[in-house]
Amino acid sequence: MTRPSLAVSEPNGGGMSPTRSPRELAARESNGVSVRLLWHPRENAVTVSVENLHDDECFDLAVAPERALDAFYHPYAYAA
Repeated sequence: MTRPSLAVSEPNGGGMSPTRSPRELAARESNGVSVRLLWHPRENAVTVSVENLHDDECFDLAVAPERALDAFYHPYAYAA
């Protein structure tokens, strides 16, 4: 699996800027449920992405940065 680069060159010899695509901060899979913690640098926002491989249920949660790890480990509690 190739990870996206964290910075891209600006055209015309400019400096480096953060990538616009989400950056995966953490990922885990258990019992057919895949959970990813993502940082969106352009918006400076954090989301948790959940995919249940058993029933093809997928959802994303916007979470406050200070609750990101808790939401990562307990996404169904935050989805309720």
